[in-house]
Amino acid sequence: MKEKKFDLIVWDWDGTLANSTGMITDAIVQAAQQVGLPALDPKAASNIIGLGLKESIHALFGDLPPELAQKLAVQYSANYYAGEQAISLFAGAKSTIIELSRRGYKLAVATGKGRRGLNLALEHCGLTQYFHETRTVDECFSKPHPQMLDEIMDACVVTPERTLMIGDTSYDLQMAKNASVQAVAVTFGAQSRDKLIGYNSIEMFHHFDELSAWLLAK
Repeated sequence: MKEKKFDLIVWDWDGTLANSTGMITDAIVQAAQQVGLPALDPKAASNIIGLGLKESIHALFGDLPPELAQKLAVQYSANYYAGEQAISLFAGAKSTIIELSRRGYKLAVATGKGRRGLNLALEHCGLTQYFHETRTVDECFSKPHPQMLDEIMDACVVTPERTLMIGDTSYDLQMAKNASVQAVAVTFGAQSRDKLIGYNSIEMFHHFDELSAWLLAK
């Protein structure tokens, strides 16, 4: 086996490990309709995946009255949790995580999900035990602020140059840059190659099996 270039691999969740972007997009589009907001373009909704819910609502609708913003957040959450159990990981994701753990990598998750949602997702897919650290938007500033990565690296006692961030959005890649961490971009989640190309990722993959093969060749 070749010497590892990285000691810590930090994963985004939605759109990177979990094939959830379609359901998230549908949940926010439906929520907007349900609370009487103008029709939301699904592509625009997809592009804000990765931000915290509060930041997502502001990015999509600007400064809504607080009561309406809260109503939208509650409705989105209801829509999301109604379908959460149907969300699956990308093919090969679970076996890749297990193998990376077996090889001695420290693994972590940095996500715009809330803590309740991430814990339920990890339990549902049986991966809780494989992640050394997880950070959610409930505990840290929303991406692209580097707090999630900074705290994960501190907890794992790993330096930025030995850390890799993997994500499907510009927010993931900018967070990595802000934390002086190298990043890999994936285009099978929320954002397209055109959205990700300008963030100097060291690699870009269009299918999870390509990403897996690259990681396991390290």
